[in-house]
Amino acid sequence: MRHLPLGNTDLQITELCLGTMTYGGGEMPPWNTGTTGWHVSMEDAREHFKLAVDSGINFFDTADVYSCGLSEEITGRYLREMMSRDDVVVATKVFGVMGPGPNNRGLSRKHIIEACENSLRRLQMDYVDLYQIHRFDPLPAIEETLEALDSLVRAGKVRYLGASS
Repeated sequence: MRHLPLGNTDLQITELCLGTMTYGGGEMPPWNTGTTGWHVSMEDAREHFKLAVDSGINFFDTADVYSCGLSEEITGRYLREMMSRDDVVVATKVFGVMGPGPNNRGLSRKHIIEACENSLRRLQMDYVDLYQIHRFDPLPAIEETLEALDSLVRAGKVRYLGASS
């Protein structure tokens, strides 16, 4: 499998990434308005991770909103089982609705910091390699969002930052 640098960094990722949006499913809380019924179960996802790892893929992408965090749990579980943390590049994202309250969404400092802590807990990792804003949020000042993301890098919880969509 060919490796390429992530953007303008020295971080080497495989040219293919296993995206995990479809992993999880199950009973969703009432505040989740996402689609259900088309997800890959935790048990069935293992085969996908095994094939990816055996094929040499080192780059795995998830997000907190995928199955309300269950995708992150699945990703963390199988990567711990199949790879050394030093050999894997994990990306996750922040923005979407993760609870019923008004501060459980968006790109405020409060939500970004809490969402990262929750993602790390679900992934059972000390840091994520790439933390991305999933969408642009016009409500907080861009400085608030960028300072929150920078504080996660400075705290060692995030190695690289990005934007999705």
